Amino acid sequence: MRMEFSLLKPRRFLALLLAAPALFAADFALKPGDRVVFYGDSITDQRLYTTFAETYAVTRFPNLNATFIHSGWGGDRVTGGGGGPVDVRLQRDVLAYRPTVMTIMLGMNDASYKAFDQSIFDTFKNGYEHIIDTVTKAEPGIRITVIEPSPFDDVTRPPQFDGGYNGTLLQYSDFIQDLGARRHLTVADLNNPVVAALQEANDIDATLAAKLIPDRVHPGPAGHLLMAEALLKAWNAPALVTSVEIDVPSGRVVRSQNTRADNFSVAGGTTGDMVSWTQVDRALPMPYDSKDKSVELAIKASDFMEALDNETLRVTGLTAPSYRLKIDDADAGTFSKEDLAGGINLATVETPMMQQALEVHALTLQHANMHNTRWRTIQVPLEKMDLPSKTAAMQALDRLDEELVQKQHAAAQPRSHRYVLGAVN
Repeated sequence: MRMEFSLLKPRRFLALLLAAPALFAADFALKPGDRVVFYGDSITDQRLYTTFAETYAVTRFPNLNATFIHSGWGGDRVTGGGGGPVDVRLQRDVLAYRPTVMTIMLGMNDASYKAFDQSIFDTFKNGYEHIIDTVTKAEPGIRITVIEPSPFDDVTRPPQFDGGYNGTLLQYSDFIQDLGARRHLTVADLNNPVVAALQEANDIDATLAAKLIPDRVHPGPAGHLLMAEALLKAWNAPALVTSVEIDVPSGRVVRSQNTRADNFSVAGGTTGDMVSWTQVDRALPMPYDSKDKSVELAIKASDFMEALDNETLRVTGLTAPSYRLKIDDADAGTFSKEDLAGGINLATVETPMMQQALEVHALTLQHANMHNTRWRTIQVPLEKMDLPSKTAAMQALDRLDEELVQKQHAAAQPRSHRYVLGAVN
């Protein structure tokens, strides 16, 4: 089914297509073999923006072979919390994995859900500096991304005091921006872009917009998708998935980026009654639940597709008014010749590539949950108990996690797809 809400206008999408670089992996923040630890409070513990970011990396760069550990703990502050004091948390849940990359998102709990208080802020400031000092001393080469606190929803519901709690969090964000500049860290703003999308969503559908952050603190999947976008932007994530341009009258593939397009043929002379070709893509689109109305609204209210998910198909020289696209014999939608000439974004369409990406994301969730089971039901609660089988149990779950990651990487590898454009009579 074609999803009209998120298709880019042809002229706008063509501009994106022509601006896209031929090689775009070099600037991405993650490098082959990286070990990434996501550290934070309950919003990180939800394992949503973090798993979206992981799946993006695995599907966009299927040979990256990076490792991802999700180490959020509900209620955490810079001093620690239910998982133990911060120094325990850092040693057990971060440094034990010898990370090359770490993200930190704290502040929602630290600011105590009240108007700005200088003494509370000083505790946050000193504690945050302590985290950076501890981690960089243990791993001098680590690349840290400090994340400005995600928003408290003062958009779809009235603020609880003058300036609102998100206004307090923005003052904490100012400190994180300054810290990042001083310490040469990557800074990711997961507040302002999400608030902007929330405001836009509220204008479109106020009732549905309130579900993006249902309890004003913890985003649902739609809100986390926007947060993942903001993090990935800070990591210089490329927008391009693939790009193919075909000129029917000349009978050739004019351009292909991040894919191999061949076996091109035209039936019906140069009129292009039926055009077919084969593609082997080097990346997959970003998976999301197109049936989730909140996700649909979040995408409509943001620049998510333009920023992260350009899977371009442009076909010029067609003569029939409209064409049905099939990929591997599956119907991918019907498009006018004008839309096809301007460029359509296949990332907005149900395709075999999207289905493959969803399979990868399911494995991302399974392996993240497997690690969480090992960590939160065995390692931490039983760490002071002398149980002969404890280590063996953790090792068995680690092996199972590794097997899931292997399946995840295998599922992201390129597959060949047959495209057929047929004129609709």
